Amino acid sequence: MTIADAPAPVRGLGRDWRHLWGAGALSTLGDGALVAAMPLLAAATTDDPVLVSGVTAAATLPWLLLSLPMGAWVDRFDRRRLMMAAQGAHVFLIAVLALLVTLGAARIWMLFVLAFGVGAAGLLVTGAGEALIVSVVPKSELETANGRRVATESILGEFGGPPLGSALFALAMPLPFWLDAAMFLLALMMITRIRAGGAVERSRPRGRMLAEIGEGLRWLARNRLPRTLTLIAGAGNFCETMALSTLVLFARDVLGVGSGGYGVLVAAMAVGGVAGSLVAGRVVVRFGGRPIALGVQLVIPLSWLGIALVGRSAVTVVALFTVFSLAVALWNVMASSLRQRLIPAELLGRVGGAGRMISFGAIPLGAVCGGLVADAFGLVAPWIVCAVLRLLVSLLAWPSLRRWED
Repeated sequence: MTIADAPAPVRGLGRDWRHLWGAGALSTLGDGALVAAMPLLAAATTDDPVLVSGVTAAATLPWLLLSLPMGAWVDRFDRRRLMMAAQGAHVFLIAVLALLVTLGAARIWMLFVLAFGVGAAGLLVTGAGEALIVSVVPKSELETANGRRVATESILGEFGGPPLGSALFALAMPLPFWLDAAMFLLALMMITRIRAGGAVERSRPRGRMLAEIGEGLRWLARNRLPRTLTLIAGAGNFCETMALSTLVLFARDVLGVGSGGYGVLVAAMAVGGVAGSLVAGRVVVRFGGRPIALGVQLVIPLSWLGIALVGRSAVTVVALFTVFSLAVALWNVMASSLRQRLIPAELLGRVGGAGRMISFGAIPLGAVCGGLVADAFGLVAPWIVCAVLRLLVSLLAWPSLRRWED
């Protein structure tokens, strides 16, 4: 069944889906607050753009280093229990960070260590959760489920959490970190109420870890469409993070936005993602995957180019980023549904891990490059570089996407 052939959405997705979605909503709200609070804490600790962007790199480095083994775990063990363990680790690490900030003992190297640990826990939650969706939702309703998931991530993680995190940070530094710990604790409690365990049925005995990882890599390498979408996502994440890794400094020094308004800026930049996610499921079902993919290849680089050339006020940046985030919301629903439909159930964790290593593993590399470029050429330079790179990627990907038989 293709995306275009998928049936129209229905209202109810089941009890287990509600608990899974609720857990995601709670943790996304806490993480949204953390997205604003962590750079503010880093900027309060140091003015060095390389170190500030390094915190983002540390938080996302697990996607590059650990995606493959964690993907194999998702296919080896009960996915619900993996989510519970990862959520528990997240609660502990954020509570430690909150305590350090409360005591005034936080140092930049501590942020690097804790950000890496939190990123690793989040990686396992994401991998297990995405694979668990197919155990609690019929394949015919994947667009509906993924549309609601992306909408929640946009509304709470990008639109609700950041202004809350920055406001709490301005009120008292430790508050957003305690909030994140509390949200993940509540999310953990909701996951325990999911009945479907997400245990994987295998047609043959487990092999060695490296052999199983290789099986996932080979599947991705041999299937042109998922491979192409993964490479595009990796390039896009690299470019996006290159600019956003020093956004807190860009907002302060170029746009004139203080710490209290930083979260509002981040939230306003997500308006397009919120709007797009609310309709993405229906749009993807109506028009199919190929038109979405082709359109995104034009919209994204042009949006970045506009920010690079004329984005010197908060209003202009928000307007251009709104267009970008709308395109990304449509892309995310399309790509997630396609992966869940095409990848065999017993390979979801490993192929997903391979894809995340490429697509999300580019994020820490982009963060490091963004900090270096900003330090050498100024805070506007990362936006120019990422716009040009993203345009080149779109031009290279266009012929392959044109051959996609949706």
